[in-house]
Amino acid sequence: MVEFAGYQMPVQYTGVNDEHLAVRNSVGIFDVSHMGEFILKGEKALDLIQKVTSNDASRLELGKVQYSCLPNETGGIVDDLLVYRLPDGEWMLVVNASNIQKDWDWIDKHNTENVEIHNISDKTSLLAVQGPKAADVLQPLTDLDLRGMKYYTCDKGNFAGCENILVSATGYTGAGGFEVYFENQYGEKIWDAIMEAGAEFNIKACGLAARDTLRLEMGFCLYGNDIDEATSPIEAGLGWITKFNEEFVNSASLQKQKKEGVSKKLVGFEMIDRGIPRHDYEIINGNDSVIGKVTSGTMSPCLQNGIGLGYVPVEFASPGSEIYIQVRNKKLKAKVVKLPFYKAN
Repeated sequence: MVEFAGYQMPVQYTGVNDEHLAVRNSVGIFDVSHMGEFILKGEKALDLIQKVTSNDASRLELGKVQYSCLPNETGGIVDDLLVYRLPDGEWMLVVNASNIQKDWDWIDKHNTENVEIHNISDKTSLLAVQGPKAADVLQPLTDLDLRGMKYYTCDKGNFAGCENILVSATGYTGAGGFEVYFENQYGEKIWDAIMEAGAEFNIKACGLAARDTLRLEMGFCLYGNDIDEATSPIEAGLGWITKFNEEFVNSASLQKQKKEGVSKKLVGFEMIDRGIPRHDYEIINGNDSVIGKVTSGTMSPCLQNGIGLGYVPVEFASPGSEIYIQVRNKKLKAKVVKLPFYKAN
């Protein structure tokens, strides 16, 4: 257990590789109750979401979920988040644990129409059940049609004998699966029910370390590492969640970046020489000049090779470009590759 964003979090249970491969090949469960949840209500709720997020939430039909970010006023990112469209004119924003108060203050600052907002983070628990066997494990516990639930959609129903539970087909692993939101009082009951239902599939409890290696194999950004207040969504390869149908915070500046291009880009790279890239290791070119830093790096359990993300000048950003990682006193060769690193069969 370690301190993480003010919470005590499990780093690992049976080991990173064991948990990682369980999710890729069968099923694993993550307690991610530290994530933040805000409920927005009323006819002006969508207007506020459109003002503070970069994606176009007006496209969301009932029961749909969207990945987005909160741009700041200087070209960077306050946070990345999920936007849920729920029944009865309600919306839910799911934000990173370390940014709950910052995000709340940011949204509140822009809430000029007095939209009703509730921070339900402290009373909401969240379990992520991920892997190709996730539906087999969870379907017997609910009246919702999980196998028919499309990616990035959600629904409410009975789950493990508890009413009004929100389940979404989202995740941070690239292995498929579901996230289950519920009031804290149901936590132990729902966890035990999932573990019991998953026993025949050898379900593994998974910690922060496996969550990180799984998301990195997919090239998913981690706030505080790969994106932050100083990185723009265009630089981070998140142009696909940056829509310019209408104005939002700093949209004119980001639209200019998208049109004129940027000087640096977030890229994925694989090691050619043997070595493990780590956060903050220097990225250098063939002339030993520092051109960037590793933002995330690990030894991929599936690929059995060192992989990483980092910002480099655009001239080094094309797949196949040769770069070097300074690992202690060694200059190790790597190459830029197209994401994701791991591609399921």
